Amino acid sequence: MHLHLFMQAADSVATGGGHFPLSFTLVYVVGFIAAVTIGSIAWYNSKRPAGWESKERPDFVPKVEKEETPGLGEPKS
Repeated sequence: MHLHLFMQAADSVATGGGHFPLSFTLVYVVGFIAAVTIGSIAWYNSKRPAGWESKERPDFVPKVEKEETPGLGEPKS
């Protein structure tokens, strides 16, 4: 279904019969922003690279606690 919709949009652009749909552009922009945000949070919560060990965590990055055995045992509810 999604591939068919994408192919219709690509065909429309290739034949010059219109403009690229705004919804596709918005999906790409929102996806890029989400990827950068999630990647930044993951990077700040990971082990610091050499030279960054003493740097402070920015205030806007949430602290994520690590589990000792993630995915094992009883679910926490």
